Amino acid sequence: MRGCVRSSKALAPAMFPRLLFDVHRWGSLLGRRGLASAGEPQPTPLPSQARVVICGGGIVGSSVAYHLAKLGWKDVVLLEQGRLGAGTTRLCAGIVSTAKHIPIESKMADYSNTLYQQLEQETGVKTGYVKTGSLCLAQNQDRFISLKRLASRLKVLGIPCDVITPKQVAELHPLVNIHDLVGAVHVPGDAVVCPPDVNHALVVAAAKNGVQIHEHTSVNHVMVQKGHVTGVETDRGTIDCDYFVNCAGQWAYELGLSSEDPVSVPVHACEHFYLLTKPLEQPLQPHAPVVMDLDGRIYVRAWQGGVLSGGFEKNPKPIFTEGRSQLEIQGMQEDWDHFEPMLSALLRRMPSLDSCEIHQLINWPESFTPDMRCIMGETQTVHGYFVLGGMNSSGLSFAGGGGRYLAEWMTYGYPSENVWPLDVKRFGTLQSSRTFLRHRVMEVMPLLYELKVPRWDFQTGRQLRTSPLYDRLDTQGARWMEKHGFERAKYFVPSGKDLLALDQSKTFYKPDWFDIVGAEVKCCKEAVCVVDMSSFTKFELSSSGDQALELLQRLCANDLDVPVGHIVHTGMLNHRGGYENDCSVVRLSKNRFFIISPSDQQVHCWSWIKQHMPSDSQLQLEDVTWKYTALNVIGPRAMDVLSELSYVPLTPDHFPSLFCKEMSVGYANGIRVMSMTHTGEPGFMLYIPIEYALHVYNEVMSVGQKYGIRNSGYYALRSLRIEKFFAFWGQDLDAFTTPLECGREFRVKFDKGTEFIGREALLQQRQVGVRRRFIMFLLEDHNTELDLWPWWGEPIYRNEELVGVTSSSAYSYTLERHVCLGFVKPPQTDPGAPTVVTADFINRGEYEVEIGGHRYHAKAKLYPFSSLFAQQRRRKDDMEFSSFQGK
Repeated sequence: MRGCVRSSKALAPAMFPRLLFDVHRWGSLLGRRGLASAGEPQPTPLPSQARVVICGGGIVGSSVAYHLAKLGWKDVVLLEQGRLGAGTTRLCAGIVSTAKHIPIESKMADYSNTLYQQLEQETGVKTGYVKTGSLCLAQNQDRFISLKRLASRLKVLGIPCDVITPKQVAELHPLVNIHDLVGAVHVPGDAVVCPPDVNHALVVAAAKNGVQIHEHTSVNHVMVQKGHVTGVETDRGTIDCDYFVNCAGQWAYELGLSSEDPVSVPVHACEHFYLLTKPLEQPLQPHAPVVMDLDGRIYVRAWQGGVLSGGFEKNPKPIFTEGRSQLEIQGMQEDWDHFEPMLSALLRRMPSLDSCEIHQLINWPESFTPDMRCIMGETQTVHGYFVLGGMNSSGLSFAGGGGRYLAEWMTYGYPSENVWPLDVKRFGTLQSSRTFLRHRVMEVMPLLYELKVPRWDFQTGRQLRTSPLYDRLDTQGARWMEKHGFERAKYFVPSGKDLLALDQSKTFYKPDWFDIVGAEVKCCKEAVCVVDMSSFTKFELSSSGDQALELLQRLCANDLDVPVGHIVHTGMLNHRGGYENDCSVVRLSKNRFFIISPSDQQVHCWSWIKQHMPSDSQLQLEDVTWKYTALNVIGPRAMDVLSELSYVPLTPDHFPSLFCKEMSVGYANGIRVMSMTHTGEPGFMLYIPIEYALHVYNEVMSVGQKYGIRNSGYYALRSLRIEKFFAFWGQDLDAFTTPLECGREFRVKFDKGTEFIGREALLQQRQVGVRRRFIMFLLEDHNTELDLWPWWGEPIYRNEELVGVTSSSAYSYTLERHVCLGFVKPPQTDPGAPTVVTADFINRGEYEVEIGGHRYHAKAKLYPFSSLFAQQRRRKDDMEFSSFQGK
């Protein structure tokens, strides 16, 4: 740039005049059109009551107000502590990008794009909308693979995109240096807008539909009675209301804590920088594509004939950890030394900018979440308290779609799409520590542009929740991953292996742990393995009378009125028949039940049960997750190990499948032993009071030595459950999936005598037929050694037409090939295609699974392959043994 910027020391004020930030001037530069007149009129009085109060007048809160009004809500009040759109909205880069790695986020961004395009016609307010398209660049083959996988997923969603060559990149953008590129993805529908004007248009439309808008009004706290929102206290008075929506951006955390019943909104702010240049000698046209140089950690868009360029540095600067607040974003300090790596990356990607003049370096706060996904939904602790925030620097892209989904949620009780990946209930209070958030967002912000291979793990905030066996397993070679804050072993590295190389192994191809996990799977099938599954969610529900059974019969599709000691696998369904929870329930006594759910269901499942419990009931629900260590003893010799330790016969005649007995193991009493393994393999689950955990584990490992016992991890479990065609909640099952669609009708008891939630929807679906079906696919021409692996989200084609995507994938060591699970539905492109999925429809198709742009033939089945291939393997082994004997 002018003055030949080569290092941070060269950025002298005389060379690049530092323009003191002025919020009014910046608003003028970006074309802001405020609602208030220059004379600052006296504020209108607040209403004494409303149906809903929304806190936050940025683009997120304005979108919620707009969509609630569109859905017919009256008495909607929008409060802003400063001026509308004067926070992060005013300063965001104005890029609307659909290139997101999570499908629901791409859907949100796609809807936002459509909404912003039509707002000008709806309101008469110019929004600066320009359809520029975007270019995601790849400097290496791994990044290019990642982008090709992304392109496949975008096409599934109906978002046009193309995988292009470096030469095509140069044709699309005149400034991009392509010498080090291997390819790119072009998304022609992406756009840029003027964020303050979009915010203004949303507010104008909302006001026309009756939304009351009040600036310079701060929310002090939210009033709560008996777990429900009752009102909002502001610095200008109190408003009684039934619903409250926290759209306070970077202040959402503090606002949540100010509620009479504190609400956890885990967000933390970091400084975010971008550079503005003056117009170039040959001004860059407004329609020039947005450039996202992910490996360079920068984005670039056209701005008033010059460029706007920011990025996500490796060493971000978290701010406001102490929780201070401010009415509007004031002039935060420029930091040229900090921005220098991104400036260097910009000059490498666009060398011609070396001679341009810098206009200003902007620094403003952005809020980030612990897992790089935004937060939405109703909170666990307070009914009627909704949240939408934590946009991870994509607020403009997500605001339109997020506002729509939240408004639907508040109106109908659920949104029109599966938003579980964004649900606030995916977090617990453990993610609310300010220290945790500060450290985690320092990792999250760089990860936004980091290359993320399958099964990567966060490195910060670890060892937060651990089993009593953690240290023991760690010394035996456990490599760890984290689920809902809980440490879980992925696999165990044998002595002599290079631990560092395994930890740093990152690939889309065959991973370095392949043989290790294969050995664990083999041991599960031929001998005995121990898996620590303590992270599973565990509740106890009890009552003085029949209330516990009556509640579970209402919540669960299966019949829970079983003899004491029996285990029932069941779904808890919503009124659409979709899975709110997938669990195993043990009847411990007549009026006492033990509920086992996936690890990340701890908050959601608790909330769902409490939501349906009578407020004055005799019921007691207790979270006992921390009370029990869970050991999964898997394999044909598991019965031998436990028999020696308990002196109790464990044969099927004495201990049938899906049965629970409380018994002694070693010296420890009160161990809940259950004849199930969650994998389809023989074995037992042991739920052990934590004070006995180490003793029981030591005894099991000691006795098991003669039977070839070893530790195993979750990667082996994943392979076992997928080859058995077991669906898993959160990956294969969600709130829009019914038991009839995934082959679990046998777990639905329509005639049990109780009108369980979802029954009517399932009866109707059974009558008309299912419109999609859960299928198992076996890849046939896939080379495990040389080809890209499937992980999840791969498109599924039937007779050359797109019919679905995979939800889970794993290598089956039994079948010696990859298995993919996913849902298939008739193609929408053929008007004559059937509207329901039948067995004939599945069996008559020719299938392919697309991995990184390449399609592989696949065999589809409605039942597991494992039994068939096990028979073939036994015949093959017998032939080989006979041949060996003959030599």
